[in-house]
Amino acid sequence: MSASTVVATKRTDAAAASKAIAAHERGTTNGLRADLALIAGWIGHGSRVLDLGCGDGALMAHLQQAKGCRGYGVEINDAQLLACMRRGVDVIQQDIESGLGMFHALAFDVVVLSMAIQATRETERVLREMSEVGREGIVSFPNFGHWYHAWSILRGRMPVSREMPYRWYDTPNLHLATVRDFEDFLDSLGLEITASAFLVDGRRVHRLVGLRATQAIYRFRRR
Repeated sequence: MSASTVVATKRTDAAAASKAIAAHERGTTNGLRADLALIAGWIGHGSRVLDLGCGDGALMAHLQQAKGCRGYGVEINDAQLLACMRRGVDVIQQDIESGLGMFHALAFDVVVLSMAIQATRETERVLREMSEVGREGIVSFPNFGHWYHAWSILRGRMPVSREMPYRWYDTPNLHLATVRDFEDFLDSLGLEITASAFLVDGRRVHRLVGLRATQAIYRFRRR
């Protein structure tokens, strides 16, 4: 192999590695949504996981296959329930706001609630019960403090974005929060933040997150 071929090969490998890293940052690795890819990275091998509002079961299926995790998804929608079963995910059909009493205290290592907390009515109860049945909780939600949302309101319009695609009259979102709002809320419940991450268009941001992030992800536990 010639020297020029070796150099070209190395450049190709480097480019492929860069693309792989970029894909991971966007959450496209393993076909997972950006916040789910990050959440999966926080969950250890062999963990017992409860995924509330698990949707089509993509996160649980990945955790089972890639990390040997065990656990359940909880979902109310019939079509999503069927999608979970097709993925081989053990799923329970239940409204998470009806309570988690069927699960024993600290039955799980991690309880996940991704991009759904804003649609809960009994938000405080949901978080309390997450911390009771799991040693650790992970929540992701759309950051209402993003600059575009503020700009929309200043223009006299309720914001519509990728993370919040509904109009004011048909939205399922009941409780919208900013980054600071959610941190204060966790503190008021006696929950300690152990990690956090902030995304915009699937990529992590580290500065001015309250204004720049479209999604916030928090990892927490009881004090």
